[in-house]
Amino acid sequence: MPSARESLLDAAGTALSRRPWSAVRMVDVAAAAGVSRQTLYNEFGSKDGLGRALVRREADGYLAGVDRALSAPGDPRERLTATAEWTTSAAMDNALVRALLTGCWGTWLPAPAPGPVPSSCAAPAPRRAESPLPSPGDLVDLVRDRAVAALAGPGTPRPKAAELARTCELAVRLALSCVTAPPGGPGVSELVRTALPGQLAP
Repeated sequence: MPSARESLLDAAGTALSRRPWSAVRMVDVAAAAGVSRQTLYNEFGSKDGLGRALVRREADGYLAGVDRALSAPGDPRERLTATAEWTTSAAMDNALVRALLTGCWGTWLPAPAPGPVPSSCAAPAPRRAESPLPSPGDLVDLVRDRAVAALAGPGTPRPKAAELARTCELAVRLALSCVTAPPGGPGVSELVRTALPGQLAP
């Protein structure tokens, strides 16, 4: 059974799928989650705190998907291609992930100010929701660094690791270009496979 916090975030996400964030009411979110409005305020402090926590959860979910793609079976090139595919599909399917990756929030979504604090910090979830969210550039760096950590072999020489980091960043940025300007022909996987070297492992 989900916690009150998760139920509230689920209810807020459902409300946001139906109306702009400015029209989402705290009392309706609490009622949909089956808790009191006081419980909602105890968990998040304010509507802004609820919005930040909702965005934070989507950022964490996106990064968890990155980790799954990077740890899947296959050679490094296939795993990096899978990461690019996940980035594109997650952004296309989830407006909050798309806004996090592109910085284009629009008027429908909560738009908390971004900052350089990654979602992997050790603070408890309520306080983490109040911390600055990663900017699009921060997310690119996080994905690149996770990819390098997953794909580099033990004892990788520094020049090879730097080359791998550039390749990983290229794959992420290609994926983001497909989010902002979807390709009419080949999809992101074909673009990434064409752009990446045949051998990624140092």
